[in-house]
Amino acid sequence: MMCFVSLLLVGIMFPAIQAKQFTKCELSLVLKDVYGFRGIALPEWICTIFHTSGYDTQTIVSNNGSTEYGLFQINNKFWCRDNQILQSRNICDISCDKFLDDDLTDDMICAKKILDKEGIDYWLAHKPLCSEKLEQWHCEKL
Repeated sequence: MMCFVSLLLVGIMFPAIQAKQFTKCELSLVLKDVYGFRGIALPEWICTIFHTSGYDTQTIVSNNGSTEYGLFQINNKFWCRDNQILQSRNICDISCDKFLDDDLTDDMICAKKILDKEGIDYWLAHKPLCSEKLEQWHCEKL
């Protein structure tokens, strides 16, 4: 009973972050602004994001002493700040938890910075899984 009360209090005190589990076509519509950025086609982005976060905005992955957040799995060592790594370079000048909601505006701005500085292969899934044979990642509704 005490555990239930504790969970209930946590649920009341901390409102849920608006998260989104996208479909391929929903995400394609949202990311069309990124389409063609630095020569990266939309299907490459869709494939890369699928293999990075499963289209889930609340994906958090611990990775070699750092944490990666959101659809684009943006790292707290370099790109955003959280309370885990206080000396983060925070290149995108943003709190990492902003990458966990359903507003992808800040995610896309930071992803473009990463793409500009690191290239598409910053996302490790891209080269082995998303650099060719991308037909399945097209959305027929676009």
